[in-house]
Amino acid sequence: METSTLLIVLAASILGFVLSYFIATKSTKQQLTNAEERAQEIINDAQQKAEILKQEKLLEAKDDLSKKRRQLEEDHNRRKEKLQGIEKQVKSREENIEKNLSKKLETATRREKDLLIQQKEMEKKVAQVEEQRKATDLQKKQIDNTKSSIEQQKKVVDDLVAEQNHRLERISGMSKDDARKFLMENMVSEAKLECAQQVKDIRDQAKLDSRREAQRIIVQAIQRTASDHSVETTVSVVNLASEDMKGRIIGREGRNIRAFEAATGVDVIVDDTPEAVIISGFDPFRREVARIALERLMHDGRIHPSRIEEIVDKVRKELEEDIIRTGNNTLLELGIGNVHAEIVKLIGKMKYRSSYGQNVLNHSIEVSYLCGIMARELGLDANLARRAGLMHDMGKCVDRNIEGPHALLGFEIAKRYKEHPIVCNAIGAHHEDIEMETPIAVIVQAADAISGARPGARRESLEAYVKRLDTLETLARSFEGVAKTYAIQAGREVRVMVEPERVDDLIADQLAHDIAEKIQQEMEYPGQIKVTVIRERRSVGYAK
Repeated sequence: METSTLLIVLAASILGFVLSYFIATKSTKQQLTNAEERAQEIINDAQQKAEILKQEKLLEAKDDLSKKRRQLEEDHNRRKEKLQGIEKQVKSREENIEKNLSKKLETATRREKDLLIQQKEMEKKVAQVEEQRKATDLQKKQIDNTKSSIEQQKKVVDDLVAEQNHRLERISGMSKDDARKFLMENMVSEAKLECAQQVKDIRDQAKLDSRREAQRIIVQAIQRTASDHSVETTVSVVNLASEDMKGRIIGREGRNIRAFEAATGVDVIVDDTPEAVIISGFDPFRREVARIALERLMHDGRIHPSRIEEIVDKVRKELEEDIIRTGNNTLLELGIGNVHAEIVKLIGKMKYRSSYGQNVLNHSIEVSYLCGIMARELGLDANLARRAGLMHDMGKCVDRNIEGPHALLGFEIAKRYKEHPIVCNAIGAHHEDIEMETPIAVIVQAADAISGARPGARRESLEAYVKRLDTLETLARSFEGVAKTYAIQAGREVRVMVEPERVDDLIADQLAHDIAEKIQQEMEYPGQIKVTVIRERRSVGYAK
């Protein structure tokens, strides 16, 4: 049993080996066949590629050959053209050399001919010069003879002139020096008259042109800023509800009114005026504090010293705040910015200051508008002009303990708080305390005079008014040839009567100008003063 099994296994193994051999043999043949076919394909592809490469290389070789041939041909042509150009240059140079040689030969020939001609001309000129020299010698002899004859004639003429002068001196009774002096005086007098006439004509024309333009600018500025003027007073009137309130204001033994006057610094006048009390004081700020405080005390009903001090202190603080508010509003109204807080406070204080009865703030605002208008008309900086016009009088609001002209005080304040140099100069120079450096300073001075000189704008004391008129007449009488002077129209004009024998018409014109200049230099006055020189000659005869 086991043997049969073994045989079967052996037979199966042999059969499997034989089958695997046949299969392997068949597979190997197939692979060989496939490998041969693949090798043949590779060989074919390689042959094709080699053929293609061969063709490409041939084409490239042909292209290189054609390029090199073209380059050689181009080089050959270029060299050929260069040689041709060199040949042309050589030929042209040869031609130029031949031409130059011929020209030089012609020039040399021409020069030789010219030299021959010049030589002949020189010989002729030498001959002429010799002839002229001989003629000149003859002329010199003639001139010498003429000079001697002229000297003899001159001597004769001098003798005749001396004899004639001697006769003239004997006839006129004047020496030679006296006659010369008389003639010079007449000539100087005539020259003065002609000079005065020319000066008069020039001055009249300049006055006509400048006055017309100045009047146009000033009138336009005044028309655009025409505003009402009211003179500030030094008293304020407080109306009372009843007459009984006067007793309460006075208080027991006058203690209330004394406390009120001490706290406010004003005088309270209680008189027979019905239902009214008068507050008197030169400081408008203190007067306003007193008026408001008194009205509040009457409304409150509690009037005693401690309450008076409390109310007055409270009102003073409120008005100080109102000062700053007024300053800011004024700057806003005029379109002025970037102003130091201390200057704002001084501008607000102008509301409670007056000059000759004119409110300083209203005056400064008007001056600011006038300055801006005139500056625009003249092509200047209107903003700086308005700024200078508003601040020109702020020196009046400085503490009373500080001494000095208000223009210089305002100038120092403006410099301290870094105002523009033009503004500082205009503030300090508007009363000529310092020299004017810019046209804006002149505008500020003119606008200040315009604002202060309007009717009703300012008030002047009788003593100062009389003194100003007397000074005006005395100053005009100080000139030579003036007989009488009269100040008229409240000092706006001065009439000057001259002696007709000593002052003629031309000198009268010069005299009017000189008097006006002296008034301008030595006096202070609002507006302008007209000087009228009157020359009148009357001849009277009597028939008997």
